[in-house]
Amino acid sequence: MAETADRADSVAEDRTILAKAETLIEALPYFQRYKGRTFVVKYGGHAMGDPKAAREFAEDVVLLKAVGINPVVVHGGGPQIGAMLKRLGVESSFVDGLRVTDKATADIAEMVLSGAINKELVGWIAAAGGKAIGISGKDGGLVTATKVERTTKDPDSNIERAIDLGFVGEPSAVDTTILDTVSAAGMIPVVAPIGAGADGHTYNINADTMAGAIAAALGAARLFLLTDVKGVLDKSGTLLTDLDPAAIARLRADGTISGGMIPKLETCIHAVESGCDAAVVLDGRVPHAMLLEFFTSRGAGTLIRKA
Repeated sequence: MAETADRADSVAEDRTILAKAETLIEALPYFQRYKGRTFVVKYGGHAMGDPKAAREFAEDVVLLKAVGINPVVVHGGGPQIGAMLKRLGVESSFVDGLRVTDKATADIAEMVLSGAINKELVGWIAAAGGKAIGISGKDGGLVTATKVERTTKDPDSNIERAIDLGFVGEPSAVDTTILDTVSAAGMIPVVAPIGAGADGHTYNINADTMAGAIAAALGAARLFLLTDVKGVLDKSGTLLTDLDPAAIARLRADGTISGGMIPKLETCIHAVESGCDAAVVLDGRVPHAMLLEFFTSRGAGTLIRKA
């Protein structure tokens, strides 16, 4: 009986090893096709507060670098900024999902993003066997920001009025020199979404927007937006695996796409129409979702390509 059990264990182990080998063979064409290309990954949401998810994400990024792909990580940190503001007794308000950012809030946001979160992520990548350098959009003139302008309509008079969001910016120019230099040196850039304006001020930038602008400037093969949902779902809750700008416009018009998914898809459209090959919205809570999406035929999220 013991011999039979040992044989069964051996067969099970052989099958496991064979499955792993088959996965590598399935991934081989993708390794070959994208060697030397760049993937820009926006990291945030659930994964940032989960050590296990953070460790798995770091392993994925290190694997990409090991097979000759150049990952660039752009991270968010809204919940962490909110927690620090609360700790320090600083009140927050939002307009259209953007935090109204006065000088005190901007200083705290830079401290949290460029300091605590950025270096923690660098540490996770180092623990996974990679070499990373943490920077922000201010370093090496990476991102020049301009102040975000927003308007809102008065519900009574229907008159539009300007809203001052303070030190909230968006990328107006991207100089990829520092990213190219870091990647060529065998290291992984980890970018905090902070940029300097031509006016000398520091601006907090939405991480999705920052990642999209960087992906476009680099001519990246992929922009990955890791979120807390599976991707874009139809009205029955089924994952839509392939979209283009025209399809997105139709889905938005009929109400299938709404809320926070709209700015994410706007970022994807801008990226693919400005130099990035394709963008993917996928669930960062799924272990190794990025690898499943890219290196297997099954996929794991919603792929957006230029029409």
